[in-house]
Amino acid sequence: ASDLITTCLSPPVHYVICKLGFEKKDTYDINNILSENGEIYWQTVTEHVCYLESDQSVDYIKSIQSLGPVCESVNLHFQSLTREQFIIHYAVWFHWTNCTELFLEVFDVLQSAQTTGVALGLMKLTSCLERALGDVYLLIGKDCPFLLRDLLASEQLALVFGQAVMNVLRVFIGSPHGLNLRNVLWHGFASPEEIPAKYCAMLLFLTAGLGQLLQTYLLQTKCTLVHRPYVSFISLDELDVFPDLNDETLSVAEELVKLSSFVLKTMLPFWMSAFTAFKQSRYADCVILLLPQLEVGLRLLFTTTNKCPNRLLTAEPSALYTTFDEMLAKHLENEEVNELPAVLEEPAMASEFLWDFLNHQEGPRVRDRLSHGEINLETFPRQVANQILAFAISLLCRFSDEDVFAYKEHMVMQPLMNCANCYRSRFHPISRLKKQVLECVKSIHLWPELPTVPEEHVQMIKGLEGNVEASTLILMLSEIISQLQQYMPQNCSSSDDPINSVLTERLFIELCDKHICTLYSPRPVLEILVILRKISTQCHQVSQQVIASTELRYKQWMNKTLRSRQRHNYLRMLNSIKFLSPVLQLILLLIALELINVHLVCKKNPSDYQQYLKFLKSVLRYTENLVTYTSSEKNKWDETMELTNKTLFKIRKISDRKLMLMQLGT
Repeated sequence: ASDLITTCLSPPVHYVICKLGFEKKDTYDINNILSENGEIYWQTVTEHVCYLESDQSVDYIKSIQSLGPVCESVNLHFQSLTREQFIIHYAVWFHWTNCTELFLEVFDVLQSAQTTGVALGLMKLTSCLERALGDVYLLIGKDCPFLLRDLLASEQLALVFGQAVMNVLRVFIGSPHGLNLRNVLWHGFASPEEIPAKYCAMLLFLTAGLGQLLQTYLLQTKCTLVHRPYVSFISLDELDVFPDLNDETLSVAEELVKLSSFVLKTMLPFWMSAFTAFKQSRYADCVILLLPQLEVGLRLLFTTTNKCPNRLLTAEPSALYTTFDEMLAKHLENEEVNELPAVLEEPAMASEFLWDFLNHQEGPRVRDRLSHGEINLETFPRQVANQILAFAISLLCRFSDEDVFAYKEHMVMQPLMNCANCYRSRFHPISRLKKQVLECVKSIHLWPELPTVPEEHVQMIKGLEGNVEASTLILMLSEIISQLQQYMPQNCSSSDDPINSVLTERLFIELCDKHICTLYSPRPVLEILVILRKISTQCHQVSQQVIASTELRYKQWMNKTLRSRQRHNYLRMLNSIKFLSPVLQLILLLIALELINVHLVCKKNPSDYQQYLKFLKSVLRYTENLVTYTSSEKNKWDETMELTNKTLFKIRKISDRKLMLMQLGT
């Protein structure tokens, strides 16, 4: 099927991009818009934008037609220049973008007229331009719009550059009614042959022109343009899924790509360029070329599995594109179930990987960051490119016909496929919560190692040992843990000392290892997760405060620098943390058990759901108060014990009323 598709542009979009700007044949004199020393006459450029008589909004069709010869003329002008001449006339006008080198690189690509290079150049140019325009927006505005469309339509940019200038830009990018070059490329709708080089040349030209206008504005207002720092990927080790790709794997992949049903033949040059970029250590280029291709491949699968071939094409301006978000959603727009995730196999590895790398707020959000110019392309990490390329190769492999068996079974493919098949989400709130719980347990298990004064000192304090509160607390803890045992793995000991025999690190690891579906979490589930994560964060904060205070006070005790009241307080603290440790672990145990059953929250009726929320919020309040009481400023250890007793009582009551999710699960 993929051989028969010759374009992913719908007829109207194909006409607008590939034909409309070529209808006027007259040659346009470059001197109308460019002075000898490289100054751009914006007045003349803006005259080519046409407006609708009805409401004076931009008439995109007529404007593209009118600007066509101008773009042609600019392209020919650039081709007549040497690199040195281009640098002399234009380099200084790209400084405002903070990416001068990138624009010089686009000039080089235009000289070579290599189609894939032009498409890649345009993708990089538009994302860099968007970032720079965002910086200009922040000279006047507060929060920069996330969408290019909103940014270009903003009053702030019109104030700096003039509305007429912004309208010229919107003919090329940022409006679904114009050429919309950025979206058509970033969403993988255009093949290399379909993007006229003259539009890339024109955007290069316009960017220099914006630099000239901006300089005037900055001189008049005495402002300074500040560039936002780039975003960098944190904790790269969490992104390690696939093994390192070597030349042998890439050679097999280059053969496979020609035969895979995942790849449209017209898009093959993009794939080959991506492999080349990786081999040449141009990692950002590799990923920028691949992401749209992953989207096309998945769109191809999406439209065949859901039997809606017309959705493969680009949308008209009035209809939505079929994009990643929709392809990975649970239902189609007509409420039928989307079959694509099932085709991508269980565990929904491909969907989870894509959500992790592209969508989840705490993940790397690779596509957003690249397409909005938030990442330094020069230092793009090999690890990230390696993961995305390896993932792409695993899809090529999975969606190949049987006759390429030799490639699929090739020994270099096996490790890739194994990693792909056992992928589990790392950045979904469920996965993040598991990680939080384990980190917090680890922190609390450090407490017994902390330096502490001899036990007899602690016992000297009147009214601490043997007080009723401490013994009721221990009793209640033991009761609750015994009640919860039926919801835990079988091998949990139920000896006379449930507190120490049950609350082990091994139990937490086992509970957090259980697979919980992360795709399509409904709203109630996400709501509960937010609260559970807050509780877990507070518990960790308490643990860190206890560790810091214990170490500090011990030092002061040994150095005899504590006053009498401080000594008393220190010993109270040592007594309290004996009880606090199992209580915090009980709360983490509740979180882990509720998390395993979190999807059952959807079965609760509205009033039970509200009750349950109220309970979780009260536990959250308790942990927030603990953070306050255990801070070095407050040091309220007696109040901590009172509060703890009340909360344990609440937990037991909820458990008796069988309102917890784990109790629904049995």
